[in-house]
Amino acid sequence: MIADGPDFKSILRLDSELNQIQDLDLLLERILLEARGVVHADAGSIYVREIEETDGERLEKLVIKYAHNDTKQKELPPGQKLIYSVFSVPINSSTISGYCALNKVLINVPDVYNLPSDAPYSYNTSFDQISGYKTVSTLAIPLVTAEGRLMGVIQMINSKDPQGNTVPFSKDDEFLITHFAANATVALQRAYVTRAMILRMIRMSELRDPKETGTHVNRVAGYAVEIYDGWARNHGVPDVEREKYRDTLKIAAMLHDVGKVAISDMILKKPGRFTPEEYLVMQHHTVYGAGLFDDLQSELDSISREIALTHHENWDGTGYPGWVDPLTGNPLKTDDQGKPLGRKKEEIPLTGRIVALADVYDALCSRRVYKDPWTEDQVLDEIRNVRGIKFDPELVDVFFEVLPNIKQIQALYPEPK
Repeated sequence: MIADGPDFKSILRLDSELNQIQDLDLLLERILLEARGVVHADAGSIYVREIEETDGERLEKLVIKYAHNDTKQKELPPGQKLIYSVFSVPINSSTISGYCALNKVLINVPDVYNLPSDAPYSYNTSFDQISGYKTVSTLAIPLVTAEGRLMGVIQMINSKDPQGNTVPFSKDDEFLITHFAANATVALQRAYVTRAMILRMIRMSELRDPKETGTHVNRVAGYAVEIYDGWARNHGVPDVEREKYRDTLKIAAMLHDVGKVAISDMILKKPGRFTPEEYLVMQHHTVYGAGLFDDLQSELDSISREIALTHHENWDGTGYPGWVDPLTGNPLKTDDQGKPLGRKKEEIPLTGRIVALADVYDALCSRRVYKDPWTEDQVLDEIRNVRGIKFDPELVDVFFEVLPNIKQIQALYPEPK
């Protein structure tokens, strides 16, 4: 029986692995990858349920978070990810994924170009024309909690047989993906709780500093993971180690400016540039942030402290706070005037060097009370100009290698209108 087969046993193994992933975005991408493996799908997408309020009306929709396509991926250079359009579909009967979400039922379509005449949903062939990839078979599975709450939809595309031919998804596939989806939903619930706790901390900072928004920290953390991935590939870091580390890095990077909660409102909310004295006070947010992680219980605590303390250090040693005790702020290494020496080059932890680049890139791209967003060309020219001065030159090179992936994250987390 299938329940005793290798595919079902792999689902039980994946249940444990998925529950070890802390970050929501990384978990969503891993769920999509593993779901495709379970049913041998060439491509697929994962959507999450979101609610949009317009003119007092609540509109439920599915928003695409990740898309995979092995056929199209093989056309790309090694290390480059597939770029997909970020879009949403209403939760109604007009589309296969929308119908799946509305009714919370599995939908198995052998050929989307030959739907039954009485099918309540349709398939928009323009997506195939735009992508240059033909969808034939599709399997949509709702992600529903034990309490009946819809969290999203996984849509599998083009099942492949051992010879590589596109075939319909089978009844066995339906059985396997149903069990997988149940396990994945439990992991998702836990990840949503973790994300909610992190964003509550961010919202505390946002109450103090209007620049410290949820979209900003999600973008910075996403950029940091992409830069780390590129660096890890170039250094031959094993996949298992890389996957584990990027999960911790993602959450820690979201907390990079949490120390701003200790800075005066008169400085944080000043509608203009800081005076030299105000800037000096502002620099202390690095030490305050590091001090929040005074009792290290996990690698997450350790990396969070590291990033909070060092993400404003510069490659040439001109950043801040320099060599100070992360808990007290007291100098550890000083110049002849007793001021802390700046950390430089590899004295700055890799995580701090990565988040420094990610944070500045997002700040330059974003509107501030004292500036308009820079153009993309201006931002990229600036990063090139300070390569080896402000930023680790190797990481700048990696940044440009993964720039298409970084632009994708920008589209996933736009500034609120």
